Amino acid sequence: MGQYRRDMVIAFSSRPLLRPAGLSVRCETCQANRKPTKPLRIIGGPGLRKLIADFDNVAKGKLLQQRFPVELVEIEHLERFVLLLGLEAIAMSTPHTDESHAIRIEDNSGKVFVYTSDTGFGKEIAAFSKGADMLVIESSFVKDKRSEKHLELAEAMYLIGKARPKRAVLTHFYAEWDEVDFKTEIAKFGPVCEVIEARDGLRLTI
Repeated sequence: MGQYRRDMVIAFSSRPLLRPAGLSVRCETCQANRKPTKPLRIIGGPGLRKLIADFDNVAKGKLLQQRFPVELVEIEHLERFVLLLGLEAIAMSTPHTDESHAIRIEDNSGKVFVYTSDTGFGKEIAAFSKGADMLVIESSFVKDKRSEKHLELAEAMYLIGKARPKRAVLTHFYAEWDEVDFKTEIAKFGPVCEVIEARDGLRLTI
């Protein structure tokens, strides 16, 4: 995707308490550097404002007292919004928690990136991801999943097959993935596109 100015945006795809914990570190770092002047936009699903307010209360009102404006944006299911200049997005609720959303991002050139976040199985995910240049999709389990709130490989590959992205990245692996060969498992499904194993430090260009 194209180059974009360095505005500050944090997007939460779901709302476990541990994930926003790093927000205070980010804000304190920005404040210490005394450089940022552009607004910090924090984007998330319904309940985001209450969550941030709860963290702010714990911080005795200091979390949101920054040298730059802090904007909280609560997005709704299938509501289109501007993520950054030149980037539009739309979010869709996923079968994981009430706050969990997949996000579809498109730039001015028409390049499309989709990230499912944590999710259980739903055919609507394939429709939402249709024709993406890159689809990042979870596959917590290799098989015989123990939770309906996550995907196993067969489900992830089914959704990839229906969505037909140009490339797909599998992520959110549980420890059982350490016992199998990724390429061998993927090949069993006759993938419709390149399927990449997510790993620390991986960088991809869309």
